[in-house]
Amino acid sequence: MDNFWDSNVWNWIMTFAVLFASLLVGNIIKKLPFIKNSLIPTSVFGGAILLIVAAIYKAITGNVMFDTQLFGGNGTNNLEIITYHTLALGFIASSFKTTNNKLTKKRAGEIFNTGLTTVSTYLIQAVFGLGITMIVALIITDFFSAAGILLPFGYGQGTGQALNYGSIFETDYGFAGGRSFGLTIAALGFLSASIGGVIHLNVMKARGKIVLSSRNDGSLHTEEIESEGEIPMQESVDKMTIQLALIVVAYAITYALMYLLGELLPGVKSVVYGFNFLFGVITATLIKLLLNFLRKKGIMKKKHTNNFLMTRVSNFFFDLMVVAGVAAIRLDALENYWGIIIILGVVGAIITYIYNRIVAKTLFKDYYEEQFLMMYGMLTGTASTGTILLREIDGEFKTPAADNMVYQNLPAIVFGFPLMFLATLAPTKPVLTLIILFAFFLVLNVILFRNQIFRRKAVSVDVSEDAAGDISTQAEE
Repeated sequence: MDNFWDSNVWNWIMTFAVLFASLLVGNIIKKLPFIKNSLIPTSVFGGAILLIVAAIYKAITGNVMFDTQLFGGNGTNNLEIITYHTLALGFIASSFKTTNNKLTKKRAGEIFNTGLTTVSTYLIQAVFGLGITMIVALIITDFFSAAGILLPFGYGQGTGQALNYGSIFETDYGFAGGRSFGLTIAALGFLSASIGGVIHLNVMKARGKIVLSSRNDGSLHTEEIESEGEIPMQESVDKMTIQLALIVVAYAITYALMYLLGELLPGVKSVVYGFNFLFGVITATLIKLLLNFLRKKGIMKKKHTNNFLMTRVSNFFFDLMVVAGVAAIRLDALENYWGIIIILGVVGAIITYIYNRIVAKTLFKDYYEEQFLMMYGMLTGTASTGTILLREIDGEFKTPAADNMVYQNLPAIVFGFPLMFLATLAPTKPVLTLIILFAFFLVLNVILFRNQIFRRKAVSVDVSEDAAGDISTQAEE
């Protein structure tokens, strides 16, 4: 047994301490007058602080700060492990949340369209990203041509998935610096969401198109914290402990499922484990259904999940994911990629802005500004970034935009699942992958704009029939 004073007993504690300390410093920086109104999340500030400190340490000592003995000699890898796990844990916590809202046909259609928009944005990001790096690979012969497909994972899906696929490309396909490449794309996504969002808000405000929401004091009502029929906040076991127990048990079952599938399909083991968040969502949903079944049968008297606490826990994991993900970037691994990364970042922001602007104006006319800001923020950063932007004009969530973001996950997962596999095809067959991605994008947009396309055709047919009738009438006369 190790002595309690041995450094390896304290390595993980020191890693988490540094991450949380950077969050505290980032929160202080966020409150500075010239940064206060910035929409950049505190977790991004925290990660950037560690990135700068690590760069200074490397310049002075020549060593990687997180790979020193204080952090166990392999701290960079530990940061990547934290990013990997917190992605799934955050999704699991979100999946345990429940709703009592009944969906009308119109609302179901809007949620479905939001899910399709999410996947279509992934696809257009993938098409442009992969297209750019394929062109670069023709100029720089030893460049990894499939690198650009990390754009939708960094922008559309966030830090965790960017790390997952960057790791797969680095481990299985020899993309040196793949992890840091993906993490840097994700970091640029937060900047695109924040800077692009602020510019859009200011321009629309100057044109009189939007009115910014007044800031509230952040107070909560009792019904927002605890609903009727739930277990007490404090009993023989604290309610927060119950929430964490459900999340961890769900994640343990998730690991068992991935282990079993990995043993059955060893050729795709890395892909299976890259879907930890997806298996986590499925597991949490099944457990939630089981708990609801037990309550309906009277076997379980009280509701054990709490939306308020699950939201807090999921936000905690996502904050930790972002700060660890940004801190895990190895700048030295990207010295030959900066020009390409910046091009991908700028193009990603522009196409995401334009495409989501078109969709919001066409399909969500009653609240297109709110829908656009939510989608743009989410598809360049995370759901939290989308919420931050949405709050600027819809502070009390009076429009359905926030609900669209929550409930669109199911159609997004269903239609987005093929993209996960296409990403692993790109390193070996980039041209074929690009063709499939573009074809998939066209098909989804036909479904997305189905009412506009087929209504227009119906109108054209009616007009043609009327015109034919007029001609035949004139002929008879």
